[in-house]
Amino acid sequence: MPGSSRDREGDRGGRGGGPSRPRKGDRDGDRQRTPAPALDDEFVHTDLDKDVRAELRSLPKDVAERVGRHLVATRELVDSDPVTALEHAKYAKSIASRIAVVREAVGLAAYHAGEWSQALSELRAVRRMSRTDMHLPVIADAERANGRPERALEILRETDLRSLPAEVAVELRIVAAGARLDLGQPDAAVIALQGPDLDPQRRDPWSGRLFYAYADNLLAAGRSDEALQWFLHAAEADTESDTDAAERASDLAAELAGAEGQGTVEDRA
Repeated sequence: MPGSSRDREGDRGGRGGGPSRPRKGDRDGDRQRTPAPALDDEFVHTDLDKDVRAELRSLPKDVAERVGRHLVATRELVDSDPVTALEHAKYAKSIASRIAVVREAVGLAAYHAGEWSQALSELRAVRRMSRTDMHLPVIADAERANGRPERALEILRETDLRSLPAEVAVELRIVAAGARLDLGQPDAAVIALQGPDLDPQRRDPWSGRLFYAYADNLLAAGRSDEALQWFLHAAEADTESDTDAAERASDLAAELAGAEGQGTVEDRA
């Protein structure tokens, strides 16, 4: 969310000119339509990082501080209460729709809340505003969630992965592999994740997620023994406990042991 360096994008202004009445997304028009969610005192605009606060300086000081507080609320609530987080982000957009970081907040909160079409609309707008591809994995995953896995694959084909930060490129590969599974192509999903970084000895920040996704795809392809090994690799690499790799490995090991025992009994019969 805005305020976090991993999810930051730049800002560009909206189009100039237009009719004298407020347009959708302009300050006065949407302010009347979008009620302000209640804000706890703990949400203070100074908790935003300095780059976000700098983007908000194009707004009047009191408006910038109010928008900032709602962005902080969005960031803090997005994991535990994404629906409320989205309400805060939408309110911020209603008074500051031309700020890319605000549109980013709406897009990411919508994604977490399962509002895929809104996530796509907002993050595409951010991409146009900021001319960056940082959110391509989220855009591609929202396309999958909207039932368009082929569009997720098209995004991958259109993107030069070398131009992306390594972590973003890996996330896009993971999403594309998931799109292959959606299309009933598990073997292709496995191949999509293979590469130099798929090394159990590596400890990149994204290794745990990459190993986990690879294990998941191996399992979908019916390669259970290999999947177990890669879930174990993922558990070792996942030092922040971002995945349930250890749990998956334990469950799969028990399942394989049970199947082996059952096969032994059947062979004796």
